[in-house]
Amino acid sequence: MKVNLIWHTPEPQRVVAMAARLCYSPVGAEQLAESMSEEQVGRLVGKIVDLGHWSTLEHVSFTFAIEGISRVLTHQLVRHRIASYSQQSQRYVSEHDFEYIVPPSVAANAEAEARFRELMARIRDTYDELIALGVHREDARYCLANATETKIVVTMNARALLNFFTLRCCERAQWEIRQMAEEMLKQARRAAPLLFKKAGPTCVAEGYCSEGPMTCGRLAKIKRNSQ
Repeated sequence: MKVNLIWHTPEPQRVVAMAARLCYSPVGAEQLAESMSEEQVGRLVGKIVDLGHWSTLEHVSFTFAIEGISRVLTHQLVRHRIASYSQQSQRYVSEHDFEYIVPPSVAANAEAEARFRELMARIRDTYDELIALGVHREDARYCLANATETKIVVTMNARALLNFFTLRCCERAQWEIRQMAEEMLKQARRAAPLLFKKAGPTCVAEGYCSEGPMTCGRLAKIKRNSQ
């Protein structure tokens, strides 16, 4: 899996602070952005995050280029609706000799992995046979597996990212999307540490578990370790 933060709104924390100040200021946005010191920006953004006043975070966005993930992951990812997605097309890009993702539970079992790889090989052969018989790529792709490797570009605003991290960094999230979300969070936090200082599952960020009786038990461990 390869995750890269390839672009974000310049000076995202200053933009968020400016938007917040504008609501209560008689002067314009440009003047506010230029006049605020780094200390003022940090203090205001910290207050916004602590109070949960998320609307101003919608003014800044982050774009990630992601490779080496499965279609299983992207089917889950696009359920996050406040985002923009551009995914590698199976209509126009040939999947001859496609790469695929092997789940850890499969890789940990020699017999399971052998059967899994055998099936992937048969799917590859069937795909090539269909193409050779004149079937269009857009129809031959119907035989491809959910494990097929894909690439995607994702853009979310900071508020949508916070929600994404809350849900997908949780231990109850599926392993692959959780791995991706954790790497996205690391890179987003480097770009805007104040905006994402409380990002992550609620057990880590807020001290409670949003899963209720479905909890994974992580919160209890955190509490025990803090005693």
